[in-house]
Amino acid sequence: MTSIYDAIKRDHDRHRDLMDRIADTSGDSETRRKLWREFYQDVKSHAAAEEETFYSKLISETWGQDAARHSVHEHQQLDDLMEELNATDMSSPAWLATFKTLEHDYHHHMDEEENDVFARAREVIGEEHNDAFGQRFHKRKAQEVELIDDKLADSLED
Repeated sequence: MTSIYDAIKRDHDRHRDLMDRIADTSGDSETRRKLWREFYQDVKSHAAAEEETFYSKLISETWGQDAARHSVHEHQQLDDLMEELNATDMSSPAWLATFKTLEHDYHHHMDEEENDVFARAREVIGEEHNDAFGQRFHKRKAQEVELIDDKLADSLED
């Protein structure tokens, strides 16, 4: 079994690797498009699963609400940057500039989660429940992958 912390950290490590690989690409290349799509889908499904399984538990405790709300707010900011990147020509300097902002902000977010939020969460999620939360996270993430395109279509209609 994988604990919730290991599951989130494993995703973060994968996202760091993907961002490094994307940063090494240039222009509107097939490699950049493939890596971006992989990153986009994984981060979107990760964030939704994290909010529904991990942050919902933190929000249930008064003293965990601020940390959880802050992280969920950062998810929204990162999501906005990712949607801006989707709407920008990959060969333009604006794409790379926005990607660098996303990369910086996401590194900050991941570091904050791993160093601050995890410590707080360990007080809310007892050690005996770590694996169950990890399992719920993985299950929800798999479901979210299937919903990404539908959610994007819905947001474009609004």
